[in-house]
Amino acid sequence: MIKIRRMTIDDLGLGLSLTQQAGWNQTEADWRRFIELEPEGCFVGELNGRSVGTTTTCVFRKTAWIAMVLVEVNARGNGVGTTLLKHSIEHLKSRQVGTIRLDATSLGRPIYEKLGFVPDYELARFEGVAPRGKKSSAVVEAGPGMFADLIEFDRRMTGRERVKMLGRLFEEFTENIRIVRRAGEIEGFVTMRPGANAVQIGPCTATPDAGSVLLCDAFNRCAGETVFVDIPLDNTEAVKVAESNGLTIQRSFTRMSWGLKAIDNAEASWASSGAEKG
Repeated sequence: MIKIRRMTIDDLGLGLSLTQQAGWNQTEADWRRFIELEPEGCFVGELNGRSVGTTTTCVFRKTAWIAMVLVEVNARGNGVGTTLLKHSIEHLKSRQVGTIRLDATSLGRPIYEKLGFVPDYELARFEGVAPRGKKSSAVVEAGPGMFADLIEFDRRMTGRERVKMLGRLFEEFTENIRIVRRAGEIEGFVTMRPGANAVQIGPCTATPDAGSVLLCDAFNRCAGETVFVDIPLDNTEAVKVAESNGLTIQRSFTRMSWGLKAIDNAEASWASSGAEKG
């Protein structure tokens, strides 16, 4: 029998165990952030009384994300993942969400399509050891006083409302935020955070002139470390920057939507925040 219940902080160990089993990059801090950002919208799937699966959601006004759909290897094939997905969709519908989004692997995409999700565009996770490069005087640190301006810049450039997620990342990793600003106007920002397997670079939202400078600056600050960068393939310049710095594609994702068509400007996104929140 499958039962779905709300995830709590007591389930951090379960989430971390499942990500380690899958070889994903999330840390305990990531799981804590999922729960704290959406305490009523993260779920655990139980099979015959045993906790074996997870999913998380995050609502940004009328748009929401589903992520972390994980099922213990020995419990797969029993419908736990599909049940968790359906439960998450119904939860989000009860929140009056018009659009639900997720990043699907090639294995997951057929399942999501059966539930009514349609593809928007493709992304790729680039992986490699970050090279050391020349520092750019155009890139400077951003302090807390700039958070609101950066969030508004992101909204204008991407067409997405991400204040809840970006605000939390900025607060947690203030020292990692770098910006390009010319004539007093913001032209882009980048941040990063530690992961279980690599440093996750992103989100990076920028104009064409600033994006390459910010990514190269991020690589330079991570020199010698393994990094992941999730890049929309429509942003061909960002792909070129990743490849010219020695990164290669580890895996591909399809960004998908359910409900109202999502409006994005993928070319303004030089690095996604990751598959959990876009």
